[in-house]
Amino acid sequence: MLDIAAVVRDWVVRRRPGNPVDNALVGSTRRISVVGTSGSGKSSLARRISLQLGIPHIELDALYHQADWTQLPDKEFRAVVTELIAQPGWVADGNYRSKVGDLVWARADTVIWFDLPRPLVMAQIVKRTLGRALARRELWNGNRERWTNLFSLDPEQSVIMWAWTTHAKNRAQYLTAQADPVYGHIEFVRVRSHREAAAFVAGLDMHSKPA
Repeated sequence: MLDIAAVVRDWVVRRRPGNPVDNALVGSTRRISVVGTSGSGKSSLARRISLQLGIPHIELDALYHQADWTQLPDKEFRAVVTELIAQPGWVADGNYRSKVGDLVWARADTVIWFDLPRPLVMAQIVKRTLGRALARRELWNGNRERWTNLFSLDPEQSVIMWAWTTHAKNRAQYLTAQADPVYGHIEFVRVRSHREAAAFVAGLDMHSKPA
């Protein structure tokens, strides 16, 4: 069973050079969800936002995929996410709409939708998957990219096929969500290129608060 208290403790005290998390939590109320198809660059964008605003980065994949790619049970996943998003300021990346999306978006003031064209997403995710497999780089909790991700046609086994098959569905879901009055408290920002993403991050003010 996941030690939720330990995870929250580690997250709150985590520091990076030039990113004083404890001060940021006092001074900022930004709560940002970054979503988009696998391989779009959500995590990289969220890390850049985290550094720019001085708020912690919550990577949902790192919580959900435990050792040996074991999936965290839904009850525990929701419990740890609930604790983390209770903090005053954060940027969370990952979709997980059916598992914790309701929790994250209830607290979020901004949703950044990284909506890159499918051909670009596919080129990025193939390159990323190959690079990770070759380097045997650890992702989360001792997990590493599997070579089967390059060859399997099963979306449940291959992140490449998952990206291919979910791209259109994600676009439809997020287009619908923007018009849903349930999310009227959220500012949606649709980012359609890396240039737009860079411009968005550059325009963030670590002392500003959402309207």
